[in-house]
Amino acid sequence: MPAGPVQTAVPASARGNPTIPRILLGAELRRLRTAAGISREEAGYAIRGSDSKISRMELGRVGFKPRDVADLLTLYGVREAAERAMLLALTDQANAQSWWQAYADVVPAWFEAYLGMEDAASVLRCYHTRLVPGLFQTEDYARTVIGAAHPTAPAEEIERRVALRMRRARLLMRPSPPKVWAILDEAVLRRTPGSRDVMSAQIEHILELSRLPHVTVQVVPFQRGGYADAGSHRFTILRFAEAALGDIVYLEHLTSATFLDKTDDLDAYTKVMDQLCLDALPAAATTAFLTELVNVL
Repeated sequence: MPAGPVQTAVPASARGNPTIPRILLGAELRRLRTAAGISREEAGYAIRGSDSKISRMELGRVGFKPRDVADLLTLYGVREAAERAMLLALTDQANAQSWWQAYADVVPAWFEAYLGMEDAASVLRCYHTRLVPGLFQTEDYARTVIGAAHPTAPAEEIERRVALRMRRARLLMRPSPPKVWAILDEAVLRRTPGSRDVMSAQIEHILELSRLPHVTVQVVPFQRGGYADAGSHRFTILRFAEAALGDIVYLEHLTSATFLDKTDDLDAYTKVMDQLCLDALPAAATTAFLTELVNVL
């Protein structure tokens, strides 16, 4: 068996989160298939599927049937009992129930993938131009903007969506939280969804979060926003502690999302993010800016 398998241990922060085990298992199955010289079509036939099913498995975008994984390991020549047991154990983790499955009625498939990555990331760098990031929103602010985005939804659905957003925010308070670096365009803070009281409480909440050692907030004031306006919109760069997982750029659209992992894309968005950090007020100056803004609302 060729040397150099991907690391299959799951980071502690990802336990109970099937997204990272799926990606790791998919990457290992792809490595094993390539090393064995077997095509996706041949692998699909062996598990009574198709080459597209193998592609989805190798990208970690679907659950894994233990029988399929066992058959593929046999096809790829994996005979060692310890290695098979490790990969089958990873299969169990990849099929685990996640906390957001309790909100399946309000979580589209494309956003489910992001929730798993957000939950497992070690670093989150985000830039927002219109709304406060979901992880930073107060309950009242969230209820206001969610209601505006879903004007015909019944009250029960709105409350479910608000509860989901509040549940997401818990990751900032967990024992081993990710490092979060948020760059906010000044326009985010000048809009007042709902009442001034809602926005004032929201800005105070951002101030409180910015005092956490793992949270950094910077504001790009209007007079420094030229570079940001030149072609970048809201986006998030996710980094993972697991060495086998590369950075991912997340772009959210109205009814879908894009996940970018190509080197050229990552380099472009990282360059924009780095420039935004230079354009923005330093963290200390941002604190003063937010404090003054609360006082005038």
